[in-house]
Amino acid sequence: MKSKTLVAIGAAALAFGGVGLVACSNNAALPVSAGIGPDPTLPAPDQETIPTVNIALASPWPDGEMPVAATGLSVNAFATGLDHPRWLYVLPNGDVLVAETNRQPNPAGGLVAYAEKRVMALAGAGTDSADRISLLRDADGDGVAEIRTVLLDDLTSPFGMALVDGMLYVANTDALVRVPYAEGDTRIEAVPEVVAPLPAAGNNRHWTKGLEAGPDGTLYAAVGSDSDHAENGIEAEEGRAAIHAIAPETGAIRLFATGLRNPVGMDFEPQSGVLWTAVNERDQLGGDLVPDYMTSVVDGGFYGWPYSYFGDKLDPRVTPQRPDLVARALVPDYALGAHTASLGLSFATGARLGARFADGAFIGQHGSWNRKPRSGYRVIFVPFEDGAPAGPAIDVLTGFLSGDGEARGRPVGVVIDGTGALLVADDVGDTIWRVYDPDAQRAGTRP
Repeated sequence: MKSKTLVAIGAAALAFGGVGLVACSNNAALPVSAGIGPDPTLPAPDQETIPTVNIALASPWPDGEMPVAATGLSVNAFATGLDHPRWLYVLPNGDVLVAETNRQPNPAGGLVAYAEKRVMALAGAGTDSADRISLLRDADGDGVAEIRTVLLDDLTSPFGMALVDGMLYVANTDALVRVPYAEGDTRIEAVPEVVAPLPAAGNNRHWTKGLEAGPDGTLYAAVGSDSDHAENGIEAEEGRAAIHAIAPETGAIRLFATGLRNPVGMDFEPQSGVLWTAVNERDQLGGDLVPDYMTSVVDGGFYGWPYSYFGDKLDPRVTPQRPDLVARALVPDYALGAHTASLGLSFATGARLGARFADGAFIGQHGSWNRKPRSGYRVIFVPFEDGAPAGPAIDVLTGFLSGDGEARGRPVGVVIDGTGALLVADDVGDTIWRVYDPDAQRAGTRP
């Protein structure tokens, strides 16, 4: 595998030369739309010796400003003043859990780690991790949470959450843990029990661990790679770039699907019952490569990383290659645009947002750091029909970039709440936004 040299060069340029030194011209020749859909345009790779850096500097939402909802929908702040809210989970009684979380300090240290930390700070992600799950409750049904409590704390970069048989499971960055939960709880004092370890060695570059419970109670944990294209050696990627299936009763864990560079959001498509995930693809092959994607996940399936992308498209940087694996690499179902950082994924089950948004998937696109012009920084909806994507993506929530290119916010987790509205975690704006249909709200949608 390729050494760390080029990564260190780019990091050094960023750390000591500033953002503008590396981001002086466009690196994308195609519109973002060319990389969206079931058959994205995939130009020849354009290897970058120094990474393009085009960060949208974090700047708070001015008073009275908020994102822009799609025509016919409205948006309000469900909760504000949070500490880097990343992921959301709705409990059966309508309470909303939010993981206030960030990456743990990089134990590796050195120039690359320093540069990464500076990049994160510029992008609004340089704060210490709150390491907690907070509970938000809208008891009076006005679309704003008036109750906020710390449900569970002293965690380790918590992310995914799932409730199964009276136990609340939380995917820490290094382990799946659980605590007992009773309906209506606003605080859990129990010490979390470790169910199964999760890979977190090395730099733990992709630290988030997505979590989804299957219809039979099986838990699925999404684990991203520790590198861009296995440049530190494939041995360092053991158990990573994969989705694991975990038996909650015993903690038995097995690889469910592999070759997924950074799978994050997961959800089960309601008609087919098939698991889908949103995946962040690799960098430094140009502004138009490689599109992030969403895909159905096949038990035992291999999706290419690091050797190839979108089936048999070889990554020229990876040596030695594995033609045996590339030959069986599955092609993702639907591309989501290059470098959009598509993280959140939630199907429209229970949504009350009108006919346009009745069948399909909502995707939270956190936004690019290495594409010029920028991509992502929005929430989109991909329509489905008969359990599969069926049409172009629709903007649901935009306006996260100011007119001068600063990031007022960056959407991450997305989920349908108990009223049929869409909640969006904004980890730069420290806000949970609520997107709703005013007509449905006037008609009354609370259980």
